[in-house]
Amino acid sequence: MVDMKKLLLGVMGAALVAGPGAAQIVRHSSGGNAVILEGVTIPANAETLALSGQLASPIDPSKRPDSVESFGDTKTQTISALNKIKGILASHGYAMSDIVKMTVFVAADPKRPDGKMDFAGMNEGYRQFFGTPENPNLVARSTVQVAALAGPYYLVEIEVTAARTPKR
Repeated sequence: MVDMKKLLLGVMGAALVAGPGAAQIVRHSSGGNAVILEGVTIPANAETLALSGQLASPIDPSKRPDSVESFGDTKTQTISALNKIKGILASHGYAMSDIVKMTVFVAADPKRPDGKMDFAGMNEGYRQFFGTPENPNLVARSTVQVAALAGPYYLVEIEVTAARTPKR
């Protein structure tokens, strides 16, 4: 005789695993007005792409960079690095909305007397790409102040991981 309870639980479990919601990336909100996520669950069937850290491009590519001003302040460098990331993602068939994890390395802003990073400026640049009408998604993110980056004029380096599930 078939145990109906076990059969029903088995069918329900299979439906959950095979159902459309089970294979999706789940973004866990931090709640409130947070601009980052608490975390992200990426299912086994997702394809992921990890990008190396990206730095800002010079504001005027025709001139040899010779100062922080050649790349801009923290906000400007954040926007530049995220635009580079946007282009690289697109070349691999991804979008900014596919980013699930971001690590931002920020050097001290030489214009700040306290020797601290410009966290507000970095966030202003970040908010132009995430939690917007064009891209309502947020990401799991860590932001770290570092002593210096690869070049003397860089204030921001950003690395990301993007993930997407197969289209049904």
